[in-house]
Amino acid sequence: MGQQQFGSFTASELYCPKCKIAQPVREHLLLVLPSGELYEFLCRQCGTSLGKRTVTAPPVAKAPVARAKRPAPPPGRRLLR
Repeated sequence: MGQQQFGSFTASELYCPKCKIAQPVREHLLLVLPSGELYEFLCRQCGTSLGKRTVTAPPVAKAPVARAKRPAPPPGRRLLR
């Protein structure tokens, strides 16, 4: 089909069965997973959960952990292990 024209969409309003009308929503972060993040859409008027979405992130390469070097002991002292 060609190039991707749109990125991801985020809902600004959803139908709330409790309010019986489309209401503005707020996104609430539920979980941070290795594969991405799970968000919940909540009605701004009454707080009812209206849906969820998962945002997947590309895998992050783990950087090597640098180990700190121990300072040399002062002259005349030795380290006990």
